[in-house]
Amino acid sequence: MSALPHVHRSLAVILATGILTLGAGSAAFAATEVPHADVTATVQDGEGPQFYTGAFVDVSGDVDGDVYAAGQSVTVSGDVTGDVIAAAQTITITGTVEGNVRLAAQDVTITGDISRSGTIFAATVTVGDAGSIESDLVAAAGRIRIAGDIGRDMFVSVDRLSIDGTVGGDLTYTSDNDARIADGAVDGTVERIEPPQAPRTEVSPAAVFVGWLLGAIYALVALSLLTLFAGLLFPRWLDRVTDHLVPSPWKALLVGFIAAIAVPPALFVLGITIVGAPLALAGVVVWTVMVLATFVFSAHYLGRLVLRGTQHPVVRSLVGGVILIVALQIPWLNILVWLAMVFFGLGAQLLEIHRLRPWRVSRAVEPRPRTEDAASPPATESAAPASATS
Repeated sequence: MSALPHVHRSLAVILATGILTLGAGSAAFAATEVPHADVTATVQDGEGPQFYTGAFVDVSGDVDGDVYAAGQSVTVSGDVTGDVIAAAQTITITGTVEGNVRLAAQDVTITGDISRSGTIFAATVTVGDAGSIESDLVAAAGRIRIAGDIGRDMFVSVDRLSIDGTVGGDLTYTSDNDARIADGAVDGTVERIEPPQAPRTEVSPAAVFVGWLLGAIYALVALSLLTLFAGLLFPRWLDRVTDHLVPSPWKALLVGFIAAIAVPPALFVLGITIVGAPLALAGVVVWTVMVLATFVFSAHYLGRLVLRGTQHPVVRSLVGGVILIVALQIPWLNILVWLAMVFFGLGAQLLEIHRLRPWRVSRAVEPRPRTEDAASPPATESAAPASATS
């Protein structure tokens, strides 16, 4: 139907106009009384444009003009000679509105009389047995139930639609499901429009392989450059950290596994405290850097296992990095490889940090004087025979 694009454009224009009107209305009518910040705003009679806000807004009096309302719950039980434009969680109209209604809510219930048209955006829309909209109804909702009367046409986008009342004109609805319409409920034509489906593009196995190959090449180049720079900038640090993996890799694995389980919750608990929040933020940064560095250390360790010689740390890192990158590209196996990389890398770093703690370093320096002292007695013993000979 050619009228449907026009309806969609009208919906967009009406929604934009309503939002702009709600935003600028208080400035345009600053002299109008605006109940706000109250938990409940009960409105009696009013003249001219009326603006109401509150957790619970009840327009129970007669208003000679338009009504603009926003809150958690908005109820219009009085008579309004103008339009009703409202946004809330639940909107209920039981009175008479001589103009149009423009509503946005989670649940909209109409049991009163709307003399002109209705534009509604909601999760559920219900027009009760005693409710009526004398002109058109344009709506977008998950579920719409019409038990009352719609005077003219209906243009709706909906998931579930049921009509037990009457529609005086044509019904056009966009939905994946057929509407439940009582016999004779629609005087005009009924047209269902299926929502446009995303086109399915079949990808050939060759294209999938090419995509995977390009991704693998990119990872190979990028991560190889990373390992290259690490080998050039921190060769000694790479050797020191991976030294913990050579004699006892399972110790590093256990330490990394425990740290991966314990450190993130500890940082979270520390972060929710006021005093420890800055420390937790610093810990997150350090922990993230350590996790990212596990690739470099794991690559260097693999290179040491493969190249058992005196090769430069750059060569070891590149060889191990290539092996690790290829393993990370294999489905299912890459999960185990990634976990092993993280656990081994974290454990080795933590063991090296533990070795470099200040009291450990001071203790490691102490044995040197004792070694020199131990070397002095042989010199004294060798001098004794010389004196005896003399």
